[in-house]
Amino acid sequence: MDITIHASFLPHTDPEASLAFYRDMLGFEVRNDVGYEGMRWITIGSTSQPGVSVVLHPPAADPGITDDERRTITEMMAKGTYASVLLATADLAGTFDKLQAGDADIVQEPTDQPYGVRDCAVRDPAGNLIRIQQRA
Repeated sequence: MDITIHASFLPHTDPEASLAFYRDMLGFEVRNDVGYEGMRWITIGSTSQPGVSVVLHPPAADPGITDDERRTITEMMAKGTYASVLLATADLAGTFDKLQAGDADIVQEPTDQPYGVRDCAVRDPAGNLIRIQQRA
């Protein structure tokens, strides 16, 4: 069996702020940008991984979500506890400097972790936790 990761999903609350963060600060390419009834789904990815994407989506677009669930999702996103992604780079220091210069919400500066990696953490405009590891 050969199963690969094709796409993962992260919620967004402001498509333009998300584009500024993922495209302009992190350098991801925009692969698709679809609007429907005032909402947008934006597919992004690294040029070095054409088969792997992240879909930035409206967090409560699912019609099966209740109003209480929408409120919970909104509260968790505001706290940064709803969604996260782990990225990697060959230049952690340079990436961190660019994020810091772009006024990203810094959670943790580059740090040698006790489990053997060096990484940093930021929050994207929707509050998602983005950890970025130094690639060996």
